[in-house]
Amino acid sequence: MTERLLVALDIDGTILDIDGEISDATHQQVTRLREAGHEVMLATGRSARDMLPIRERLSLTSKYLVAANGAMVLEQDADAPEGYSPLWVETFDPTDALMRMRDVLEGARFAVEGSDGIYRFSGRFPEGSFEAQGKEVSFDELMAEPVTRLVVISPDQSMEEFIDRVKGSGLHSVSYSVGWSAWLDIAPNGVNKATALERVRAELGIARENVVVAGDGRNDIEMLSWARDGGGRSYAMGNSPQEVIAAASHLTLDLKHDGLAHALANVGYD
Repeated sequence: MTERLLVALDIDGTILDIDGEISDATHQQVTRLREAGHEVMLATGRSARDMLPIRERLSLTSKYLVAANGAMVLEQDADAPEGYSPLWVETFDPTDALMRMRDVLEGARFAVEGSDGIYRFSGRFPEGSFEAQGKEVSFDELMAEPVTRLVVISPDQSMEEFIDRVKGSGLHSVSYSVGWSAWLDIAPNGVNKATALERVRAELGIARENVVVAGDGRNDIEMLSWARDGGGRSYAMGNSPQEVIAAASHLTLDLKHDGLAHALANVGYD
């Protein structure tokens, strides 16, 4: 068998399809790698509470999990209600970013995620986004305390206009990535999935060349290039935007054709 691998997987669009289903082929490959002794973990933009049920569905037993696009790393904790508790948490003051986004994006809606994993949101979000696990507040209340993440959506703009306005807003002292739609994730400066995974990798003592990652979104770009540049493997899903594909060392099939399972089938052998 090959040396122990760190296998870090995005969730939405990589593991889960649009209906929230996980294919049998993906289950089989994840189970094979886990049972072979490799560290198979999740690295997602989701909050911790949104991520933990997916971990359970895949029967993952990894020591660490990465949530909130790298702003939160969870560690196994037998005393915690769901078996994991926060280990590293990065926060920032969202005030400047909120004011800049409100100025350039008319009709935008905003949400912030606190270090407790609870969302506060202002404006109507797509069904299933935050309402069931958060609290609706005024815009000013979003600036009440440091947060791990700020989410902005602006359904009144086209994707191209949205990106142009975000780039022209003068955002500084934060990291940000644009999603598939007019959806913006803003994180603490210099924090992303790659920075969190590098801390995890170092703690586990796994060599850079033994890292394998897979993702499909713009918030996966740093993770994909980090694994590639360290001599490991990074798989972009076949339905990814072109800039995501360019960041990866490998291109797999799209989600509809079991791209993740196809990629993982090539992992873990001599």
